[in-house]
Amino acid sequence: MKNVLKNDEAISKLHAPSSTPYEFSLVVGGPLFQLVRRTHLSGDALELVRRRIIAITMFAWGPLLILSALNGRAWGAAVRVPFLLDAAVQLRMLLALPLLIGAELVLHTRIRLVIGQFMGRGLISETSRARFEAAIRSALQLRDSAIAEILLIAGAYLFTFSYLWPQYSALNVNAPTWFADPVGSGHRLTAAGWWRFLVSLPLFAFILFRWYFRLLVWIRLLWQVARCDLRLMPTHPDRVGGLGFLSLTPFAFEPFLAAHGVVLAGLMADQIFYHGAKLLDFKEEVGVVVGFVLLMVLAPLLLFVPHLAAAKRAGLRDYGSLAQRYMREFDDKWARGTAPADKPLLGSPDIQSLADLGTSFDVIRTMRLVPITRDALVPLLVVTLLPVAPLLLTVISPEEIMKVLFKALF
Repeated sequence: MKNVLKNDEAISKLHAPSSTPYEFSLVVGGPLFQLVRRTHLSGDALELVRRRIIAITMFAWGPLLILSALNGRAWGAAVRVPFLLDAAVQLRMLLALPLLIGAELVLHTRIRLVIGQFMGRGLISETSRARFEAAIRSALQLRDSAIAEILLIAGAYLFTFSYLWPQYSALNVNAPTWFADPVGSGHRLTAAGWWRFLVSLPLFAFILFRWYFRLLVWIRLLWQVARCDLRLMPTHPDRVGGLGFLSLTPFAFEPFLAAHGVVLAGLMADQIFYHGAKLLDFKEEVGVVVGFVLLMVLAPLLLFVPHLAAAKRAGLRDYGSLAQRYMREFDDKWARGTAPADKPLLGSPDIQSLADLGTSFDVIRTMRLVPITRDALVPLLVVTLLPVAPLLLTVISPEEIMKVLFKALF
């Protein structure tokens, strides 16, 4: 009941004047958020992010360090893969996990006013207002669903023991590692290993899956908004009919993208350092991961392509007809001498109107059908691949890299 009242209060803000922004958050809600608030790890607007990062990270990583150290496997040559030299674990727990936690605040700050722009800019027609409000109400209910988070927890454990267990078991073939010892044809987990598979990996998987769930909520919401009757302006200077504010939304997911690059870099590093793999062996994996995460954050914007295409066609048709009528009258008046003799051409407002009309038609002609630009795509690609860049040192010496950079800069 409390969540229903909260959702209704949020929806009621849609009827406020356009100067009052309507806030919609993908992350401020759900049972886990309420639990984090009660444990004083977050405020109502995701404050205390440092406290939250430290607490969750230490819960997942701290016992691994302590238990492996007590077992003499945290460092040194006693085992094939010491804990502190396991790149996949260190990068996942000490970098990717904090990135995913801190990304919540980034997403909340940058996305919370986006949906309100549809109302504030008058992009939703009155006939679709009820549908628009219903879409937001449905998104809020789905975001706050306890059943969804229970399923995410179950999915995290299922993923850990059906996929991660056999994958990571490959690291301790014929030799003990910090988390397991070979026993016959199987493996025996150490205390650190049990904590890893029962707590650390499921916790990380749950937080990651929760991000995927939020993205699905976001995609579903934008899909429902795209089904509304939108009042796009083909002459809008942003050249996307007034939807230019959507082109900034992918940047809100930069820490989320970077976390995937970190996880990928850790897995690649372990294979390179302990199994003799080469960096170029992972071309397909890199392509799949980069393509997947970019598709997740950019695909929702493609939902507005039909609206933009229709607005462009209508704009070219309407402004083409308007330009035809204006040019005919302008030609009759000034080129064929029907204008009064005492009315000078220099300084006439007709000239300025002609230029303005030409500018408007040019804006429509160059209107983009997708609210995505190359300026947005390149930074997202760089953020995703940047964590993998240090692995270039396994195939190229630092001196060669410096030479390439020196030639590029000078």
